[in-house]
Amino acid sequence: MAGKKALNPRQRRKIRVRKKIGSKPGCPRLAVFKSNCNISVQIIDDVQGVTLAAASTTEKAEREKKGNSNKDGAKRVGSLIAERAKAKGVTTVVFDRSGYRYHGRVKVLADAARENGLKF
Repeated sequence: MAGKKALNPRQRRKIRVRKKIGSKPGCPRLAVFKSNCNISVQIIDDVQGVTLAAASTTEKAEREKKGNSNKDGAKRVGSLIAERAKAKGVTTVVFDRSGYRYHGRVKVLADAARENGLKF
């Protein structure tokens, strides 16, 4: 395997998902990143290369609350990103789970964003 970098399963899923959703010019991308302790999400316009809105459990207002590493934190971030997207005039996005399985915190975040007005 000279010169070829071995990818872990999440990285392979991330590349495969990004290929499928990356070519939709009229629709921004809702990208998720999760770590063991926090979760963050951005709405990105890939055509212009700008971030339209972002939310995270590492923000000052969210850090003071309990449960940032569990589903409660993901639900708060999902509703927060939906509010910020509506303020920017974004209603429809493409969900980019970044190779994470649609399960647990990722699913709760997506459901909370849908409940608060985002369509995907």
